[in-house]
Amino acid sequence: MHVVILGCGRVGSSLAGAVERLGHSVAVIDQNPGAFNRLSAGFGGRRVTGMGFDRDTLIEAGIADAAAFAAVSSGDNSNIISARVAREMFGVERVVARIYDPRRAEVYERLGIPTVATVRWTRDQILGRLVPDAVAPEWTDTSGSVLLTAVTPARGWAGRRLAELEARAEVRVICVTRFGDGLLPDARTMIQDGDVLHVAVAKMRATEADAVIRTGPQHD
Repeated sequence: MHVVILGCGRVGSSLAGAVERLGHSVAVIDQNPGAFNRLSAGFGGRRVTGMGFDRDTLIEAGIADAAAFAAVSSGDNSNIISARVAREMFGVERVVARIYDPRRAEVYERLGIPTVATVRWTRDQILGRLVPDAVAPEWTDTSGSVLLTAVTPARGWAGRRLAELEARAEVRVICVTRFGDGLLPDARTMIQDGDVLHVAVAKMRATEADAVIRTGPQHD
């Protein structure tokens, strides 16, 4: 498929190379021609100088044939406007925009524009490592009502069925990381000491669920 990328900074240039290595065609747009120097010497895609929300620039980049569009420039406004133009004017199905302002990201997600909130993601990942009892989401749905987070259960859960934890905490365990390997749990899965549980939970219940998992089965 053909992919168009707005922004040839560190993220955009790396993304372009990764897309090309997967065997897809790619075009990169940037206002600064010098930015294309970040692309690898063997890069075979298109280099288009211009604004990502300019119709002619997008057409030159092959947006009419694009199956995906990523806006990863350094400007939130440019990324959102470009993403909306790609989706609404050219009908590109797979569109994603990088957003620095987490408040804006939530608004645009509700408008149906998938976003990667760089600051929010970094904040949550660091918070989860600094403060063990912080609920740091790995993923949140576009409405913000459901989140996916990783938590290490209290030792008191060891030897008990995962289904019991799910029922008490009102969560769904999507995956278990055990000794560095991931496994998909089933009704027979038993919790082992040191497991990391990747759980889906309603945002409004995240704090309570986290307390149940970290405190142990005696927590009511």
